[in-house]
Amino acid sequence: MVVTLDGEKCIGCGVCTQIAPDIFALDDERGVAKVVRSEGDANVGQAIESCPVSCIEYREE
Repeated sequence: MVVTLDGEKCIGCGVCTQIAPDIFALDDERGVAKVVRSEGDANVGQAIESCPVSCIEYREE
């Protein structure tokens, strides 16, 4: 599974970083989340469901 995040849609709420801190981190310069490890884990699904602007996606590779 490969995780992507649309930084243009992200509002920087940080929910994804709390749910999956090994996958997401906040970009201090831009004030939005970023993917720090593109290989997903079980928590990615919960992060996707919890994202208020639906900017996280994953796909099988």
